[in-house]
Amino acid sequence: MSLSPVSSFVDNYTPALLAQVSQLISSEFHVIVQAAGFEVSDWRVLSTLSDGKAVSIGHLAQVSVTKQPTVTRLLDRMEAQGCVKRIPHETDRRITLVRITPQGQKLVSALIKQAKAHEDRVLAPLGKQKAEELKATLRLLIELHRPPA
Repeated sequence: MSLSPVSSFVDNYTPALLAQVSQLISSEFHVIVQAAGFEVSDWRVLSTLSDGKAVSIGHLAQVSVTKQPTVTRLLDRMEAQGCVKRIPHETDRRITLVRITPQGQKLVSALIKQAKAHEDRVLAPLGKQKAEELKATLRLLIELHRPPA
């Protein structure tokens, strides 16, 4: 593995580096997603919901890196297909929660396994400790810069 020398502003600018690595690594997996018959946006939504917890549409849009109107349209289709279910919020009528259904879980479970295997291949050259440190650092950056709920 050869690293090119840092030579320009963007070669040392954290947001540019994060965007590049996200695009490169995601693109590799998106080939698998599309080969499985999924749209990337569907994968992002279903994988975000895969732990079974109900989340707000706004949170779902943020985590899946998809604009909220697009998420709403995706959810309309996915709900009609029986993959997700909308649930009213217990105390705030302005908030709609979304939860994956057993059918949606079944659809995405094989891809989750493939995603984990892809992640393992991507991170293997770093070693376990560096990989965990990288993920912890990324989670911290997300927490520090996430807009208030």
